[in-house]
Amino acid sequence: MNIKWSEHIATAVSPDGYPSGGVPEIAMVGRSNAGKSSLINFLTQRKSLARVGNTPGKTRVINFFGVENKLILVDLPGYGYAKVSESEKRKWSKIIETYLNNRNQLCGIIMLVDIRHKPTQHDIIMYQWVVSMGKPHIIVATKADKIARAHHQKHIKEIRKTLDLVPGIPVVPVSTTKKTGFIDVWREIEKIVPDLNITGSKDGQKDNK
Repeated sequence: MNIKWSEHIATAVSPDGYPSGGVPEIAMVGRSNAGKSSLINFLTQRKSLARVGNTPGKTRVINFFGVENKLILVDLPGYGYAKVSESEKRKWSKIIETYLNNRNQLCGIIMLVDIRHKPTQHDIIMYQWVVSMGKPHIIVATKADKIARAHHQKHIKEIRKTLDLVPGIPVVPVSTTKKTGFIDVWREIEKIVPDLNITGSKDGQKDNK
């Protein structure tokens, strides 16, 4: 399996900067240190398509990344970073809220949480917001290499309980370091965007390695 084309196509803080056209969009939300940029690089098989900062909370804009001219991955500003002023937090919240509530091309949401830790109150509030929008969504549990594989299900169970996930909402453990979870995430995205077919199988059930 190989993604032949992906690129950064726009940066915006308001709707007038969003890309035009009707390409489906999947938005990524998560805490400032959840690893959204790393996940975008992982999913596009690019080392530095999205900038990975050493300091959480530096992404203050929305970045749009095109994939195969069939999908746009949208990196929204992270939330929950303590060292940011309240006024700055409100500004970022407005950027996120405006996009999520008004973007017609938005067809699904990926919410990132750190598999090692119980979701925070910020995560719970964000997830309640995601649910209220009524969009298909996926939970990606990042940094899965930091705990033993045998403990994954225990931590996933804690995530499900804390966020009060209904049955059927996928929680996918991912390690961008160990390169695990790649196919699993794309399969879930394909369920939201059926014409995408990144995994090389029409029904998304077979790997094309």
